[in-house]
Amino acid sequence: MKLAAETPDDWWEVEALYDLCFAPGREALSSYRLRDGVDPVPGLALTARDKLGILAGAIRYWPARVEAEPVLLLGPVAVHPTRQGEGLGGLLVEESLDRAKGWDRVMLVGDAPYYRRFGFTPLSRVVMPPPTNPDRVLGRALTPGAWDGVEGVVRSWAASPQPAPPKGVTRVPSK
Repeated sequence: MKLAAETPDDWWEVEALYDLCFAPGREALSSYRLRDGVDPVPGLALTARDKLGILAGAIRYWPARVEAEPVLLLGPVAVHPTRQGEGLGGLLVEESLDRAKGWDRVMLVGDAPYYRRFGFTPLSRVVMPPPTNPDRVLGRALTPGAWDGVEGVVRSWAASPQPAPPKGVTRVPSK
């Protein structure tokens, strides 16, 4: 499997994979509102292709904030149904977290039993916009103590006012 940074040419193929792997209406989820007007974090949006160049998996990260604190929002991560069970999802998560230099914390909305093996734990003091099951809001510190004292509502990176972005993050003009 070859992992590579997602390029603009990959966008629609990755979107088709997400459509295949997730329920219709996935873009109605609250996490998608946090992504409006913002590009994925460069270098952390990855694709996994087999030796024939066929897309087998993809992962994206988005800049967000918990109140004023910068945070990476992981997701979605998807593996083609014909490639599931091969450890590709874990490979994408681990590799992308290893590349997340310059960030202190990452969060996601997902299944705790799956993400626990990557060091994610529940974030009881972090609130995703509704409708989100609070038991599925998970986080991992990328630097020691990065979640200590961080609490509040998760907000879009595009919302102002905002602190200076971490290296490699750009703000996309509103449409």
